[in-house]
Amino acid sequence: MSNSRFPICMHILTLLAKSDELLSSEYIAGSINANPALVRKEISNLRQLGLIETREGKNGGSMLAKPAKQIKLSEVYNMVRSSSLLGQSKNSPNPACLVGRQINTHLTELYDEVEQALIKKLEKQTLESFANKFQ
Repeated sequence: MSNSRFPICMHILTLLAKSDELLSSEYIAGSINANPALVRKEISNLRQLGLIETREGKNGGSMLAKPAKQIKLSEVYNMVRSSSLLGQSKNSPNPACLVGRQINTHLTELYDEVEQALIKKLEKQTLESFANKFQ
């Protein structure tokens, strides 16, 4: 994955899974060591997906919208996935070359297989099982 959205969202969700109270975006940003505006953006995305709920105001914050055992890690990955897991070539290979004219097709097939294996593994893991690793 070529971006940091998955680890940021997992950090947010894990904090919420481990907490019995509402957590502010400032608190979450402090744990991640990230800009609170970035955290609020991801909180908004997670809320739209139905994974978290937020309350505004002085005593507001975020909490999970459903039990952690009902959130599959594949849901989070699919939400943040924006590009190929292994990256993309930025050049156009030589179509006169045996390898050049076929490389992108074969790499795309390989990347799709790898990503499907990852999603299948994430489908078997819940936020609860991940959060339980933190003692």
